[in-house]
Amino acid sequence: MRHAVPITLTQVERSRLVALSTGRRVSVRVNERAKIVLLASEGFENIEIASRLGITRQKVGRWRDRYADSGLRGIEQDAPRPGRNRSIDKATIKEVVRKTLEEKPDNATHWSRTRMSAATGLSDSTIGRIWKSHGLKPHLMSTFKLSNDKQFAQKLEDIIGLYLSPPEHAVVFSCDEKSQIQALDRTQPGLPLKKGRCGTMTHDYKRNGTTSLFAALNTASGEVIGTCMTKHRHQEWIKFLNTIKSRVDADKEVHIICDNYATHKHAKVKAWQKRNKRFHFHFTPTSASWMNMVERFFRDITENQLRRGVFKSQQELVEAIEQYLNKHNENPKPFIWTAKASDILEKVKRGREKLNKL
Repeated sequence: MRHAVPITLTQVERSRLVALSTGRRVSVRVNERAKIVLLASEGFENIEIASRLGITRQKVGRWRDRYADSGLRGIEQDAPRPGRNRSIDKATIKEVVRKTLEEKPDNATHWSRTRMSAATGLSDSTIGRIWKSHGLKPHLMSTFKLSNDKQFAQKLEDIIGLYLSPPEHAVVFSCDEKSQIQALDRTQPGLPLKKGRCGTMTHDYKRNGTTSLFAALNTASGEVIGTCMTKHRHQEWIKFLNTIKSRVDADKEVHIICDNYATHKHAKVKAWQKRNKRFHFHFTPTSASWMNMVERFFRDITENQLRRGVFKSQQELVEAIEQYLNKHNENPKPFIWTAKASDILEKVKRGREKLNKL
């Protein structure tokens, strides 16, 4: 009769195995193997250990023998498993990566799995695996724009200073217009959302007029002063500034953050500012409208109210916008600016260096 391999443990080995058999952060597999070895060291046969742990006798024998041959390392590491050899050599993989990064197909602006497959003789799925392992996504393209404003650093520090450390006894507003918002009606009724199916709407539409939303976001409270107008000229901008003026206590300074749209710098706007000394304008750098915090609010109203909206008239559109503004102002929450001016300047510097190398 074949007897199981006897297991003899030193005090150090036993302590380590006890830790492995009871540790909460030890994998279930290693935990079980440690218990097998501990019971084996106490003189139990494989069939008895299997009965105690609820596993097969063959499994107990396998890990008992593994420990006898390799010690702790034998149960803490899985044995290498057989498998077929790599069918694609490193040189081929390197060539796929090189072509993806350095070349373009003859009949397209970018590679697809099918095009790369035809060019290399590999399967589509193989190309996909190579791209995934190297983090390559040639089907995607992100956009960017670096500001060429000569006063970029000064304007950046000025505006972020208003966000992070606003002046005392003053109100800071991030202002802009969301122009040409279309009142779109669908050509056919859509189907509602139901279990197992998303809602539907036609891809084509009917235009029922437009409106422009003038908005001023209070950066401290998150409250938004907004109004809709049919045009967005300097006359409407001055009218909106008067609206802000009427909503802010007369003893407070008002700082307006806005972009470089010509309407904001019109001669009559400058004359209005001279008559209203407590208003101070801060212009974002050119090609840097992302710095204007009210754009974040415009994104929210677009996603939540406008994009899927169905408006049979301009008036319905205006009412929907006003309803959203009122609801937002019932429980306003400020957007928190976290990026430091120094970090942004360093990122822009790296971007310009890369562009200069091209």
